[in-house]
Amino acid sequence: MCPDCHQPLIVVEFEGVELDYCLDCHGTWFDAGELELIGELAGVQTGRLAEALRRAGCGRSSARRCPRCRRRMRVVSVGEAPSVAVDRCPRGHGLWLDAGELVTIVKSFTQGDEAAVAAFVADLLRHGLTGQTGKG
Repeated sequence: MCPDCHQPLIVVEFEGVELDYCLDCHGTWFDAGELELIGELAGVQTGRLAEALRRAGCGRSSARRCPRCRRRMRVVSVGEAPSVAVDRCPRGHGLWLDAGELVTIVKSFTQGDEAAVAAFVADLLRHGLTGQTGKG
């Protein structure tokens, strides 16, 4: 279930990576470890982004609930100029990124390895919707 608009999520699969995507609000759920997996498939490390997420701390309480455990997520700030407030499961199940948040984060981390990861994620979401999908 989408943490934002409460609609069913679909599974977008591309090159073995499955992301949960909302067709209504265009948000994306990244399960724990999926950013790292995407980095490996793109042939790079997601060092700066992963480090920014680790440094973000516990954040403030969110009204949104984790699609896995249903606990209230925590809002954490990621990136610089501008920073983006993303929702993170307090139990480590993953991250929720609104459509605009993904674009802004990609712009914040478009140098070096993160540019390749950004291109991979964009390709995954663009082409994955025409591939095999199912409810998440």
